Amino acid sequence: MGLIRGVSGVRGIVGRDITEETAALYGRAFGATVRGAVAVGRDSRRGGDRLAAAVRRGVRESGSGAIDLGVVPTPTVGVATRLRGFAGGIAVTASHNPEEWNGFKFFSPRGVFLTREEVERVFDLADGGGGAVRSDGPAESAWSGAADEHVRLVASCPFVDRDAIARMRPRVALDCVNAAGSVVLPGLLRDLGCDVVELSCAAGEPFSRGAEPVPEHLAALSEAVVRERAAAGLACDPDADRLAIVDERGRPVGEEYTLALAADVVLTARPGPVVANVSTSLMIEDVARAHGAPLWRTAVGEINVVARMLEVNAVVGGEGNGGVIVPSVHPGRDAATAAALVMTALARPGAGPASAVVARFPTYSMVKRKVAAAVPSQQALTESMAAAFSGATPDLTDGVKMCWPGRWVHVRMSGTEPVVRVIAEAGSPADARSLADAAEGVVSRMSEGTRPCAASSRS
Repeated sequence: MGLIRGVSGVRGIVGRDITEETAALYGRAFGATVRGAVAVGRDSRRGGDRLAAAVRRGVRESGSGAIDLGVVPTPTVGVATRLRGFAGGIAVTASHNPEEWNGFKFFSPRGVFLTREEVERVFDLADGGGGAVRSDGPAESAWSGAADEHVRLVASCPFVDRDAIARMRPRVALDCVNAAGSVVLPGLLRDLGCDVVELSCAAGEPFSRGAEPVPEHLAALSEAVVRERAAAGLACDPDADRLAIVDERGRPVGEEYTLALAADVVLTARPGPVVANVSTSLMIEDVARAHGAPLWRTAVGEINVVARMLEVNAVVGGEGNGGVIVPSVHPGRDAATAAALVMTALARPGAGPASAVVARFPTYSMVKRKVAAAVPSQQALTESMAAAFSGATPDLTDGVKMCWPGRWVHVRMSGTEPVVRVIAEAGSPADARSLADAAEGVVSRMSEGTRPCAASSRS
């Protein structure tokens, strides 16, 4: 498969697709496009220190400066880039991909991911050798305060009710998968007044579970919540831009609830537009409707959501994978912001336990699958899905989404893994599974005779 490139940056298997030479190449190509100081941070994957050093070397070879932020969440790189006026930022991470992966995410001076056009320019330069190599680039420097600045920014968010959280003093079990969230989330939650039980918060140790904070990976957190009598459990992915919740009974409630809870808190304080991608649960539509807020849907991909949010001046948005975006804090997905808003939701007067807070939202069942397949073309996918789901309303914003009142099924090629994603939502588990089964059958029939891109898996 080789490198996977798109609006989410570059990802690949370390040693096969991602090497120190690759890192230097993309650092040099990015540095050539920005011409100024570039902030470079990384998650804590094994070998990430060497890749980050190679990225910084490449940036300096372009004639730009390199600022080493150390191990920090991806959103921290964006925060630092924007607040400190850097020319750009690079996060060395593969986000939710397994530990053998790594890659690079690129930030503009605004602290947001590059647009498709901007990132294609970086790719073009990399494909051409990364540009001229200079030996007189600025000396490398380091800044160790990025994580603290990120914590202060989130803690001062007007939508975060510090007083209510401090009065409640909730016990929270926290699973940072031994990765970059460990340098921000424990300190933030304690600063807000939480009693934090740390679970896998040793940045640099091997990942303690699967990288994605999905229910099947949260057994240890669920056990810790019950054992410690915690009000909730929180889990992030390795670069801490996604957050999932476990209720006080030890039940993972599903990452889709993170955005719904956060949006409800924000819209209660400041009504305004909401933006979410087309794969996000119908819950976000219910929340927006309850607050009289307009909702826009976009293609999957953080920059697609952020671009529309900035365009319509949205107050909150994100993606149903646990990614929450509050532009007044940081115009990008941020597990720290999500955690502070979730704890605000649980601390509101009369909220009750986490299970009761979640139960107030309309109930939907969602099935998410990853299918090892190859889709011949968008047109072929559109025609096959239309034939299989006659009577549905098609949405071609990203891949093919077939919609009915209260239910939908969505098929698209992943931009971060070599798989086809199939997501279905309906009022019952059986209906959601039926939709997903039918869509997976469409994909499988289309891919017959083509080369599978990975082993089948589900999430």
